[in-house]
Amino acid sequence: MYAKRIIPCLDVKEGRVVKGVNFVNLIDAGDPVECAKVYDKAGADELFCGYVPFSWAEKYGTVMALNRREVLSYNVQIGSYSELEILSEMVRRYQKPVHLTFNSLYYLPEQYAEITGIIQKCCRIGFESYIIADPALLVYLREHGIDCEVHLSGDLGTVNTAMTDVFAKLTPKRIIFQRKNTIAEMQEVIRHIRTEHKAQTITEFEAFALNEMCQFSGAFCNSLHCDEMGYLCRVPYWKRPVEKKIPELSVKGTVPGEFMVEEGEDLCDESGYLCGESGCGLCALKQLSNAGITHLKLVGRGNYADFMERDIRNLRWALDILDTVKSDAEYRRKMKIELFPKGCGHLCYYR
Repeated sequence: MYAKRIIPCLDVKEGRVVKGVNFVNLIDAGDPVECAKVYDKAGADELFCGYVPFSWAEKYGTVMALNRREVLSYNVQIGSYSELEILSEMVRRYQKPVHLTFNSLYYLPEQYAEITGIIQKCCRIGFESYIIADPALLVYLREHGIDCEVHLSGDLGTVNTAMTDVFAKLTPKRIIFQRKNTIAEMQEVIRHIRTEHKAQTITEFEAFALNEMCQFSGAFCNSLHCDEMGYLCRVPYWKRPVEKKIPELSVKGTVPGEFMVEEGEDLCDESGYLCGESGCGLCALKQLSNAGITHLKLVGRGNYADFMERDIRNLRWALDILDTVKSDAEYRRKMKIELFPKGCGHLCYYR
């Protein structure tokens, strides 16, 4: 049974929740605490968000962000201490932990002390857990006595048992596997930690479940994740099994089971929504559970708030189906019938 992490993202600007697609055409969506009620009722268990103080943006610019959501001219992440206190109220009222992201791949040497001060300030108002990708930042925090809860970001690239042996010494609580990890690789890492490091602090294991599939690897990507600019991993495409040669594409030696880029039919509903349109791991929930995954990551920062609510409900729906079946085949059949009656987008995290 999963200790589920189903995450709605609240993009806050001037104390109000805003919504849009990829932070474009933003409109006011209401009070963050009130919006949290909707996500809570939809089945969210935890939240995560970015925090970039205005002082940091003034000093280093908006492109050099504290986390991997850079911007050019505006900031829709938490930007002031008063906005952070709004999230603190959500934590208190709904008893839903909020993890703050400090997951840039690296920082300037002089920035580590400054980031440590920001984290200490966040800790004082109730934020206990931080998603970190830069090993040097984690080392710096521990060397300076900062005993906050750390989740190793998927952008850290903890891909094998040797790497977990190194990072286990820095007492993280959770590993967030990167998008490119196979289920077999995750299972081996989890088995290794549970058998070889029984006294260590790593007790939680998180995998991507919905949205924002990257065709590369965030752990080894130095591009900007800036929604005001086009970037390659946002380019939509469809993957389909190749059943025969397609002469116009000059595909030589193509065999069943290989994949190619192909334009697919529009499966979105009248509102433009399709569950898992930008990446989906719902078919693999049974396998992820068997591998030892304890938390599921639902991403989609900058997406419509109502789309995020539907994603949460659909992920919860899939988990409820999982509880009622015995086999992986039965789960997939039932889940696809109920969640994807018209078909899915075939953009699978785990094949």
